[in-house]
Amino acid sequence: MKLILASQSPRRRELLAMTGFSFDVVPAACDERHVLETLDDRHSPTHVVEALSFAKAARVLEDYPDAIVIGADTVVSLDGVFYGKPEDEADARRMLRELAGRTHLVATGVTILAGSSTDVFSVLTDVTFYPLSSVVEELIDRCVATGAPLDKAGAYGIQELGGLIISGIDGDFFSVMGLPVAEVYQRLAPFAPFDQ
Repeated sequence: MKLILASQSPRRRELLAMTGFSFDVVPAACDERHVLETLDDRHSPTHVVEALSFAKAARVLEDYPDAIVIGADTVVSLDGVFYGKPEDEADARRMLRELAGRTHLVATGVTILAGSSTDVFSVLTDVTFYPLSSVVEELIDRCVATGAPLDKAGAYGIQELGGLIISGIDGDFFSVMGLPVAEVYQRLAPFAPFDQ
């Protein structure tokens, strides 16, 4: 049986590779806006990431019905406001400044689809940023100048310069990167080995 990661994220690819499982990458062509419009509860980070991860996995499963497909989605939220990928550098700076000195939630939803089997779950992690200071402002500028924040929810990567703004996390480090790989491994192991 073939294992497919329905994501174009290099971070998710890197994390899934940690498992040692063979897998292919097939990015999902999914209308996220349409998925969100169909949700009863668009304000719950858990519902949002689980629905989006399911939609991505289901879309790829349509083309590969004999495979096991993993879909994932991550959102950053603070006080009911979602922080997606920033529109530009100014938006990235705004997000990072708003998150400074606060604890926000990172929710990553994962769906594993295999034939008639469906496994949908989410992992929640609290992330706290250092308060704004001249040091944090300089880090924000350096981080944004790399361009890396532009493809990340909340405008930061915990494994990059953005990690230097973080004073603490309560939860799964890898989930903040985009895939709770230890949990994924536990759920996938019974299906292994996978075909290349």
